[in-house]
Amino acid sequence: MAARLAVSRCGALPAAARRGSLVPCRRWSAGSADAVYDVVVSGGGMVGAAMACALGHDIHFHDKKILLLEAGPKKALEKLPEMYSNRVSSVSPGSATLLSSFGAWDHVCNMRYRAFRRMQVWDGCSEALIMFDKDNLDDMGYIVENDVIMHALTKQLEAVSDRVTVLYRSRAVGYSWPGPFSMADSSPWVHITLGDGSTLQTTLLIGADGHNSAVRQAAGIPSVGWSYDQSAVVATLHLSEATENNVAWQRFLPSGPIALLPLSDTLSSLVWSTSHEHAAQLLSMHEEEFVDAVNSAFWSDANHTELISSATSALQFAVALLKPTKASARQLPPSVARVDANSRVLFPLGLGHAAEYVRPRLALIGDAAHRVHPLAGQGVNMGFGDIASLLRHLSTAAFNGKDLGSMSHLTRYETDRQRHNTALLAATDLLKRLYSSRAAPLVLLRTWGLQATDAISPLKEQIVAFASK
Repeated sequence: MAARLAVSRCGALPAAARRGSLVPCRRWSAGSADAVYDVVVSGGGMVGAAMACALGHDIHFHDKKILLLEAGPKKALEKLPEMYSNRVSSVSPGSATLLSSFGAWDHVCNMRYRAFRRMQVWDGCSEALIMFDKDNLDDMGYIVENDVIMHALTKQLEAVSDRVTVLYRSRAVGYSWPGPFSMADSSPWVHITLGDGSTLQTTLLIGADGHNSAVRQAAGIPSVGWSYDQSAVVATLHLSEATENNVAWQRFLPSGPIALLPLSDTLSSLVWSTSHEHAAQLLSMHEEEFVDAVNSAFWSDANHTELISSATSALQFAVALLKPTKASARQLPPSVARVDANSRVLFPLGLGHAAEYVRPRLALIGDAAHRVHPLAGQGVNMGFGDIASLLRHLSTAAFNGKDLGSMSHLTRYETDRQRHNTALLAATDLLKRLYSSRAAPLVLLRTWGLQATDAISPLKEQIVAFASK
């Protein structure tokens, strides 16, 4: 709390947004001509739309007015296209449970998704690997096209249109924050000015407008972060032959991790993180050259050295003596035959984290609060985790008749999520840096670490449980 107040005193927070006593919200707004909402969600991507859905379907919000602001057009998917989209997400079981809680997952299941039951991760500079799975081979996660998730959310928003208003092609261009003192002629709510000049007010503003969040910047919330010297290349790939295709593959190359995620018996999605220069080359390659590069990235031993191979073999032998049945057997990834035309796209990578997730009458979720490297496949899951936590606290506040914008429950949300998200951000950044080196001592360190982790079943189970949330 002391750190939070210090930020306010230093002037990072606009004067109108500083904390203080607030008069009851309904009292001031009675004579206002502005549109009045209990909650406004700014940003209608997957996380923002899911937040609005979750609130709209919550029983304790049946008498509340919710608004979702989305700068883009309505994303209608009248017919499922035959060609898969190149933008997909790895949805954890915990995130699927959240989507199920308000009916969106049923729409996903009626369209298309692919479950994976194993995940093999291995080093491009050694034979070290780790295999993640569950004892009963339950689903570890689901690969779903972003368009399919958005269609499911749009359907469920329409189902609660009496509670949730969606304004497409609408962007907030200005904010007026509540004053610090109780004055009869001042507003205790957040005022929002839209691009068309109209204004509205809300008890609680939820910023879900991406890693360049205008809400976060307008509130004066500082963030830390940096750009990686990497871009991610995504593409839709056709396999050489039909397979069961229920394994997510990831190999750490010196230039960055490459992942192959299952879409169907014959299709997989590629996410290749590499240098900006190499990413640009991958996009400009002819199809045959690109396919060869992908297959080589998964199969080639060009980065192996005799020293590392000997050290790896020695530890494998020791582990086999101590735990002869626990070492994971290496599986070979499927080979790629071709790539969908026009499916290759790149986007730059970086890390970011907001110093605070909440202010009076304000909460940040998703990429507005945190940005992570895709190597762990946790980006959208972190956002859905934010929703589950914030919804739980807001639902309790609504049930008890409390002010939705009060810091008393917003800070509980912040504490819940920062504990989880900061640990994941730190671990992901460490892995990215550790696996970006060819230096023999670091290669040995990560090789032994990977082998040791693979041999310790309880540790692997904890990692799987953490990633499944």
